[in-house]
Amino acid sequence: MIQNPLTLSRSVLLWAMTGVTCGLFGSVYWIALSHLIQAFEYFNGLVLLIIMPLAGLLIGLVIHWLGNPGEIGLVIDNIHLNGGRLATRENPSMILSSLISIASGGSAGPEAPMVQITGSIGTWFADRLRLTGESLRTLSIAGMASGFTVLFGAPLGGTFFALEILHHQHVAEYAEAILPAIVASCPSYTIFVMFTNLGLGPTWHFPQYSVDHLFTFAEAMLYGVVGAIAGWLFVAIFRSCDRLLESLSIPIYGRTTLAGFVLGGLAILFPLTRFFGEHQLDEIINSDFSIMVLVALAISKMLTISITVTGGWRGGIIIPLFFIGACLGKAIAIANPSSNETLAMICVMAALNASVTRTPISTTLILAKLAGLSIFTPVLFASMVGFLLSPRYPFIPSQLKAKIK
Repeated sequence: MIQNPLTLSRSVLLWAMTGVTCGLFGSVYWIALSHLIQAFEYFNGLVLLIIMPLAGLLIGLVIHWLGNPGEIGLVIDNIHLNGGRLATRENPSMILSSLISIASGGSAGPEAPMVQITGSIGTWFADRLRLTGESLRTLSIAGMASGFTVLFGAPLGGTFFALEILHHQHVAEYAEAILPAIVASCPSYTIFVMFTNLGLGPTWHFPQYSVDHLFTFAEAMLYGVVGAIAGWLFVAIFRSCDRLLESLSIPIYGRTTLAGFVLGGLAILFPLTRFFGEHQLDEIINSDFSIMVLVALAISKMLTISITVTGGWRGGIIIPLFFIGACLGKAIAIANPSSNETLAMICVMAALNASVTRTPISTTLILAKLAGLSIFTPVLFASMVGFLLSPRYPFIPSQLKAKIK
């Protein structure tokens, strides 16, 4: 059936307006976050045992007073089971709690808060126009894609991540949302770059690698196995921390304060595990750390991510997982000097994230942008291996649930 050109034009305009709005919000959020991070970076050493618990207490009080904004699992549930509706009433709590969590040094990034909020912007537009059913769900997904795009600077990668994260078996379960998501992501990306001057080039500066022989693909798949094993270990640590904190049966502000104290102690011992890892990953790339130090950083980062999220602090895990993968990949390259360090690091990064989030295609596309790759086929191989070897029970339980219209 051929769609009416006027109807299509109105739809494109709506998708673009959603993207522009999400880009504006993303720019304001990122600028505010950057200034807050700069303020908190001044605090180091033993004073973190005071600053981090105080930040945790403030996070807990925000959630206690304004309500629990949920996490990415709730977003997936709402897309599947709530007609695609993402409520805006949870945004004040999410904005305030996530800004404090990320800026003060929690090991979680802005991707989950950004996606939840921009997705709700799509729902808001749909409500204003009285859209329902697939039209509403599609606009929410377009908003989510815009949020991912703002953070990763990759409109295509952001689009596929918004679709892949919704289910662990099908890349694009809501295939009708692909074009709207791309249309929304492009102006969102443009607006963000215009206001922040970020996102045009690669975020991390890896030396380029070249594919010289077929063994490169086999090597990438082996790195994929390492990333999958790391994914299993991370999930085990995360679930152990969750069970431990749940057993304490304390109010949310007690839980966030306790998490802040532990995070402060770990930040003193392993300063690079503080914050979500975007800038710290460049230090790993350019460092001359030993294998033992890199492995210790990777395991410590798994622990800090787990405590951050299970402790009630708000944020996402994608970039922190990339940090872990970079540490492990570099350790492998040091142990095997004949290997290509860039290939090892990026393949483990991709496989680890794909194993945990079950997003192999979008992970590859996003890493191609963040790392400035000209050749990324081996990374796709590693990412697929990580996905295929991921835990049977997904890290995000919502990914198991069937779609209910």
